[in-house]
Amino acid sequence: MLQKRIAVSLFFFVNGFLYANLMARLPEFQSFLGISNSTLGTLLFLTAMGALTAMPFTGWLTTRYGTDKISRNTGILFCLIIPLLAILPSPFIAAPIMFFLGSFMGSMDVSMNGQAVYVERLYAKPIITSFHALFSIGMAMGAGAGSLFAYLKVSLAIHLAIVGIACLLILLLSSAHLINDRETNAEIQEEDGNGSFRWPTKAIVPLGLIAFCCMMGEGSMTDWSAIYMKKVVGQTATFSALGFGIYATGMTIGRLFGDQLTARFGYRKLLMYDAILSFTGLAIVLSYVSIYTSLFGFMLVGLGVASIVPIIFSLAGNTKGVNPAVGIAMATSIGYTGFFIGPPSIGYLSDLFGLRFALCFTLLLFTLMLLLIYRFIKN
Repeated sequence: MLQKRIAVSLFFFVNGFLYANLMARLPEFQSFLGISNSTLGTLLFLTAMGALTAMPFTGWLTTRYGTDKISRNTGILFCLIIPLLAILPSPFIAAPIMFFLGSFMGSMDVSMNGQAVYVERLYAKPIITSFHALFSIGMAMGAGAGSLFAYLKVSLAIHLAIVGIACLLILLLSSAHLINDRETNAEIQEEDGNGSFRWPTKAIVPLGLIAFCCMMGEGSMTDWSAIYMKKVVGQTATFSALGFGIYATGMTIGRLFGDQLTARFGYRKLLMYDAILSFTGLAIVLSYVSIYTSLFGFMLVGLGVASIVPIIFSLAGNTKGVNPAVGIAMATSIGYTGFFIGPPSIGYLSDLFGLRFALCFTLLLFTLMLLLIYRFIKN
């Protein structure tokens, strides 16, 4: 049982670690291709589109082949495709690679969360947040590794090849301990009578909307917290980076202790507390413009949003009569839409009304999230 938990944890770690290595070296990637900021933005948008396109179909694939096979195969493809970005300096070649990179990463996300639900069932207690904590730790370590490779002046091609091969070996060793869920999938498919692509069901839609509100807030904090510190609070670029760093630290801490808090309070209470904490933190940031109140507020937001999406994925994956990965695919298809459209929406609003006012939209979403949790989540 422990081996299975470690194996799935490593999949979460690799998913965050590998992508963060690329994100940490985006300036070098941009220089390698010789492209403008807008073209780079288009390539990143293609990654998002690849993920959103693949996620709804991943649930269907898992009913046929199992979450273990899909996790392993998409993980392998993710490791193999990322070094290809630095082979030829052409944005026309990079474009389809970025799309498929997003597809493999998104499919891996859905299927490994399905595996996490199965492992959680073996333990018969909340543990899914710990997997997401490993993803956050992987992101942090990936960013650190990317910075180290850049400091050592290792070329982008060699860097991505090294981390791609290392992560590939980790996944190959771990995949032997994934849970074979094909028999369970067959039983659910027989009961449900539908193994094809499915739109979100009535039971999943509220969960997806909660994830949408939360992930739109996550995307806003990820992309705009440092800019808020610089342009609104009035700090240097170096100090402004602390805004995102404090938020990410709060999220990691929240995920490390999320399972214990879930066991103590239950899903509904913890989700409500988290939503209130997220709202309070952002309200402090927007109401009191100073260094310390802003950093404190960003920390509270990170702590608040930390457990919401993992819990929602667990609830979606345990929806009666629905394959775990199918339920998660339905919820993620709605939720990740918020993550991807949140940052540009804040950008458009900030151009019209200012960044401080624009983030009030995120505050409104946190309010809606609390109302949805109160209305639809039952312990």
